Amino acid sequence: MQPRRVEFYKHDLGEAELESLRETLATPFLTLGPRVAVFERALAAELGAPHVVGVSSCTLGLQMTLTALGVGAGDEVVTTPMTFLSTPNAALYVGATPVFADVEPTTGLIDPDDVARKLTERTRAIVAVHLYGQMADMRALRALADRHGVALVEDSAHGFECERDGARPGALGDAAVFSFYATKTMTSGDGGAVATRDAELAARLRRLRNHGVNKDAVSRYGGTFSHFDMVELGVKGAMTDVEAALLLPQLSRAHARRDARHALADRYVAALGDVPGVETMARVGTSTHHLFPVQVPAERREDALLSLSSAGIGCAVNYRAVHTHTYYRERFGLPDDALPRALDLGRRTISLPMWPGLPDSDVEHVVATLKQALL
Repeated sequence: MQPRRVEFYKHDLGEAELESLRETLATPFLTLGPRVAVFERALAAELGAPHVVGVSSCTLGLQMTLTALGVGAGDEVVTTPMTFLSTPNAALYVGATPVFADVEPTTGLIDPDDVARKLTERTRAIVAVHLYGQMADMRALRALADRHGVALVEDSAHGFECERDGARPGALGDAAVFSFYATKTMTSGDGGAVATRDAELAARLRRLRNHGVNKDAVSRYGGTFSHFDMVELGVKGAMTDVEAALLLPQLSRAHARRDARHALADRYVAALGDVPGVETMARVGTSTHHLFPVQVPAERREDALLSLSSAGIGCAVNYRAVHTHTYYRERFGLPDDALPRALDLGRRTISLPMWPGLPDSDVEHVVATLKQALL
């Protein structure tokens, strides 16, 4: 008998997205075209940000943002080890060195006090991660960045619907970078965006995403022929009209989906209350609840993962501390215990299924299976 399957994530793309795609397929543009511009304006209005630039992924968005901010060889970028590899990798891609600050033990968010300790004369940027959809302490980090004259970038891959201390992503950072990967709170399969209050930064990002060319296809379409010029070295990193078509209908229901994930997180917290050895993350501000992580005893984590997956329950580890991965260990030589709080969370964390519409009976099944695994 097959085990009862509980998916880790399910998207809700449907007729609205199909109709939006049909509209796009009826035009000459499939890649970087007018629908991207429509989506950029819509997301900017949602965030209250003056500028949004659609890109092909959050990873490339981070890389291009660091480039546009002047970060390069010989520079240091202070960031968190409790994140997906793309965050520190973006620093490596521009020739900079990622420097890890430890995290807060109850939230997993980057610790501003440890960031302050890690800043040096070589630091050019801080990259904060809004982990699991909860915003880092941006007011404290903004004060640090201003005091030391460094850039502040937000890795907001885990959603744009969050808020903390009266600020949304992009309000306090020099730029906020988003992901629309397959499992994100809003998805086009892949894709990303960068929000910024800096018009010059936005203009440079628009060039960088298009090979460093000073005119995109839309501006060259429909009139007399116009030459374009490559004015700097860029990359192929633009969002496509197909991706924008999938994303546009989702904006209108983004907050309702966030509220549904919040209610689901509440159900999990209540159900897990009597499960010995399980801890949930402290809440700060308004979270997107992109993921629902729990912490279990480190010596029981692998057994719990095996029990969940054997029972047909989708689960993941978000995240193993970056500095413990082979590449980072061999290149930078940080001992595992150099960042003890991130190390501890990375050894105890399990992400449980989290998506709007997950039935209460499935939540009960997940919790019962986890409880049995930890007895």
